[in-house]
Amino acid sequence: MKRMPADDSPIILRSESVPRKRSSGDAERSNLSSGRRMSPAKREEEIVREAVRFFAEFGFEGQTRELAKRLNITQPLLYRYFQTKDALVERVYQEVFLRRWNPFWEEVIQDRSKPLRQRLVAFYQDYSKTILTYEWIRLFMFSGLKGLDFNARYLELLRKRIFNVLIEELRIEFGAATTSAVPVKDMEIEAVWSLHAAIFYLGVRKFIYNLPVGELELIVEMKVLSFVDGVKVALGQSS
Repeated sequence: MKRMPADDSPIILRSESVPRKRSSGDAERSNLSSGRRMSPAKREEEIVREAVRFFAEFGFEGQTRELAKRLNITQPLLYRYFQTKDALVERVYQEVFLRRWNPFWEEVIQDRSKPLRQRLVAFYQDYSKTILTYEWIRLFMFSGLKGLDFNARYLELLRKRIFNVLIEELRIEFGAATTSAVPVKDMEIEAVWSLHAAIFYLGVRKFIYNLPVGELELIVEMKVLSFVDGVKVALGQSS
């Protein structure tokens, strides 16, 4: 993972950022300064929650000094929970991109008791509710612009857990050889990308360009059905 710039961390004395160098009284005063006494677990949750909002708003150039101000805590207290900015950014990735992943999505796509169109509409409607949010879209875009590895890691997960499964179901639907018999082709990946990118772009329009987006479920359904109608012909021509 590409390391984050040190931003304002040089002003922090190591004796302040290492818990054993601080007295329990110092920690208690830091907690009281926020106007609330909070358990360590609750404090950590609050830091992560606000960090997600903060980096989504300002990008990963946002300084931990300013984040601490928004939390109404001292910067040294923040660094007691996350010793580096890299550690905090990694936790944001885990919170937004991994914890929101639903393993049930694969089962939805593979449930052959239902028509493929119905399965794909159900999956993408639910998936879009997860990713088409202010935090998800903006953090994903800022990560790519910053050169972090969030995008590559997430897209690798997406390809293994969704794209390959979807291609297998398309082949079965169209009577083609399974992926165990014939490896996934580059053009099949491109075809799935065309659908996935079209849905992702709805979030870009709304949260990057500040343009209105209509009824999400109806738009997603339209895009999925258009994809299924055209993909058999497109892949047949490219095979």
